[in-house]
Amino acid sequence: MTGRYASAACLAEGAAEQAVMDILLDHDLLIFEREDLIDRKVLRFRSAEKFEQRYLRKGFSGPITIYRILDSRRENFSVSRAYRHLVKVINVITAPEIEMLIILNEGCYEHYKRSGQKPSEFCKSILKLKEVKNYDFVKNYFSDPDVLVYAIREYTRISKIRKDEDTLQDLLK
Repeated sequence: MTGRYASAACLAEGAAEQAVMDILLDHDLLIFEREDLIDRKVLRFRSAEKFEQRYLRKGFSGPITIYRILDSRRENFSVSRAYRHLVKVINVITAPEIEMLIILNEGCYEHYKRSGQKPSEFCKSILKLKEVKNYDFVKNYFSDPDVLVYAIREYTRISKIRKDEDTLQDLLK
């Protein structure tokens, strides 16, 4: 099956986000399945134009929901007018960074808040986890999907999430 029969795309900002999404997909924990995805995988695109060139111009038989997993609220992802009727974009915000899931799992949230560091720097300097942005590290760290789901739920519980924002928890079954 080619990508054009898919009903969704999952676009990860970085390797850590891709690993998190792969774990959730592999354990059937999301509201969509791998079979629903273009090319049946989590894609690494930040540019709407490049995504459009690579996938949308090949022709699709129906609408596509694009789930963008990213930490920035400011990144724009606008497809050209010709495809807007086919595409629904859902930004899934992991602000400040996906590494917050590791900090929460380690029970270090209060220490992190006092540190004044970015989550990835805290993981590297305080938790001594040098590879926090590495796909294989994140995949191994959260090899138990229940640990990952717990961290996602805990992150949602402690965060001030905007009413119009979607989070990883919103993608869980």
